[in-house]
Parts: sequence; structure tokens; C-alpha cells
Amino acid sequence: MQRLSAEELLFQYAGGKRDFQNLDLSKADLFEASLPGIDCSGCDLSRSHLPYANLSQANLSQVQLQETELGDAQLYQANLSQANLQRANMPRVNLRFAKLRGTDLSGANLQGADLYGADLSDCNLTNADLRRTNLEKANLTGAQLSGANLFRAQQADLSKAYTDQTTIYPDGYQQT
Repeated sequence: MQRLSAEELLFQYAGGKRDFQNLDLSKADLFEASLPGIDCSGCDLSRSHLPYANLSQANLSQVQLQETELGDAQLYQANLSQANLQRANMPRVNLRFAKLRGTDLSGANLQGADLYGADLSDCNLTNADLRRTNLEKANLTGAQLSGANLFRAQQADLSKAYTDQTTIYPDGYQQT
């Protein structure tokens, strides 16, 4: 996997390039980067710094984003299907209408995230922090929510998700 620095990525993107597939961008500092429509599918962005970044309509399918900082990032309509976001820090992230089918979000912090209309089907949300998230019209079919904290989550339809006695529901109670 070819290594590319954050500076080179930003330079090439500013020059009109959008295709950055299968690159090693791990530990990149892309604070406040504006990269709408970028294609980073298959890239390694693990442990990167992306707070306040604009990645709206980006293709981030099968991306490695473990332990990445994405607080307040814009991922509106982004494709994150089959991505690895284990232990990612994503408070207040905008994931409206994002595609997250089959994504691993285990242990991720999604406090206050906007997941309106997002496809979270077959996601691994084990031990994820979903407190105060907006889950209105989100598809949670087949999502694994063991140990997840959904306290004060809005409009969460958990009828087709997998929950157990360790799941904390929006009302603050656990299933008995």
C-alpha cells in the first residue's frame, strides 16, 4: 500500500484529483480539511485526525478508520459501507443519509451524532456510545447493539436490531 502524506493529498485534491483509493494515510492530520466527493475507498486512515473535516458524499467504503478522531465532521451522504471504525471518536458527526451497511462501529463514540436516514443495517455497534444521537428514519435492521448506550437517542427503531440485557435503551433502562 503506497504511503501519501496529508499535505500531498490536499495538494492533489486542490488540483482536481478525487481518486485516492487503497493508499496508506494512517495518522494523517486533516483537521478542517474540505474534501467533499473524495474517493478513499480501501485506504488506511487509522488513527487519523479529522475533526471538522468535510467528507460529504465521499466514498470511504472498506476504509480503515480505527481510533480516528472525527468529531464534528461532515459525512453527509458518505459511503462508509464495510468500513472499520472501531473505537473511533465521532461526537456530533453529521452522518445524515450515510451508507454504513456492514460497518464495524464497535466501541465508537457517536454521542450527539446525526444519523437521520442513515443505513446502519448489519452494523456492529457493540459497546458503542449512541447517547443523544438522532436515529430518526435510520435503518438498524440486523445491527448488533449489545452493550450499546442509546440513552436519550431520538426516534430509534430497534425492532429489527439485535439487543440484549446489556443494551441501554433510549429511556435509560436495560431489557430484563
